[in-house]
Amino acid sequence: MNNKIFFLSALLAVFSCLAVGCKDDYDLPIQPVESYDRVYMPQAANGPVLKTLPITDQDQVLVFGANFGGLNFPDNDIAVSFSIDQQKADSFNTANGSQYAMLPEESYTVSATEAVIHAGQLNSEALTINIRTKGDGAMPILKTFILPVTLHTKSGTVNENLRTTFFLVQAMPDIKNYPNFDRSSFQIIGFSSQEADGEGANNGRAVFVFDNEQKTFWHSQWKNGSPVPPHYLTIDMGEEKELHGLGFIGRVEDRDGRPNEVNVQVSADNVNWTNAGTFNLQNVGPLQNQFLPEGFKKARYFKIVINSCHNSTVTHLAELFAF
Repeated sequence: MNNKIFFLSALLAVFSCLAVGCKDDYDLPIQPVESYDRVYMPQAANGPVLKTLPITDQDQVLVFGANFGGLNFPDNDIAVSFSIDQQKADSFNTANGSQYAMLPEESYTVSATEAVIHAGQLNSEALTINIRTKGDGAMPILKTFILPVTLHTKSGTVNENLRTTFFLVQAMPDIKNYPNFDRSSFQIIGFSSQEADGEGANNGRAVFVFDNEQKTFWHSQWKNGSPVPPHYLTIDMGEEKELHGLGFIGRVEDRDGRPNEVNVQVSADNVNWTNAGTFNLQNVGPLQNQFLPEGFKKARYFKIVINSCHNSTVTHLAELFAF
């Protein structure tokens, strides 16, 4: 009987607690509406801004500005200014493990570094960065540069997470403007190894990268010995050309052994060689075009050095183009 009375009393207490909310009264501090007001760069909202720019006679334009965020519109004008700071680039590289160089100063102009968010408005006028990608003072192509734009104001509080916009810009040529060179005068003048007979009478040797037949291929030696990377081919184009890049068609039947990391060297005399850059190819058969990472090069000779291969230490290649 006593247990039943105790249970009913406890149950009544629970319902009473639920009825009154079962909590103490608290006086919450009054938050001024102005405490939520922030000035920020909307361009910074989604992290770094990645821009691939075409190479044209017309300047390429980046847009930036300032916004106001809060529960109301600003009552007064908010003057803002912007700066470009090497230290911000250094901090970005340190935080992200990158090594982006600053966009060269001579390659761009800024329309203005000051703006105003007018009373009753939520954004400033748009400002622009005009970047040259062709002609005198143009930014170097095929390389990614960083341009940090930082917001300042004495008229409000800045959202520190959105104070700086990091533009990452690269000028990239249009592959359609760079047709393949005629390969009829190309000659293989050196190679690390080739499979002279293991792939049949008309296959396996280095010359088959220029036969316009995707079913044939160069294969590094595998019969009576199997050299490991690096594998290489040295090509004489017959005359000096401006070399923009190379095209690769992988062997159709075999995924294992397709080139992975490839380095390109160029030369005018087949004696003195210059590094033209290193890139990675995907493990696919169709054509892969690659611009030279270190920029266009004057050369008569070029060498592809295959530092690693997909899933193998031997390598093979169906067709090799230059443009």
